[in-house]
Amino acid sequence: IDFDLLLENIKDLNSLVAEGSCQVEQTARGARLRRAEPLPLTLYRDGITVGHGAFRPYQHPATQQCLQDIMDGFFPSELQPRYPEGV
Repeated sequence: IDFDLLLENIKDLNSLVAEGSCQVEQTARGARLRRAEPLPLTLYRDGITVGHGAFRPYQHPATQQCLQDIMDGFFPSELQPRYPEGV
């Protein structure tokens, strides 16, 4: 894994999110702007964690797909069902 490239791609993806970081949230009196909560990605020597999820070794196919999505310049496809509006 090229960690330098991975971190650079994560930085680029984060900058895309920062451009549209506020979302409209409905309230009892109307609506307000709300900042999207960050989703931490923690890199370890032998695996990752996404959010507060379980540790995932690099050899696991889902972990490899997640990292490949990031390396290709995309948000991980596994996040789409949980975060359809983006994260």
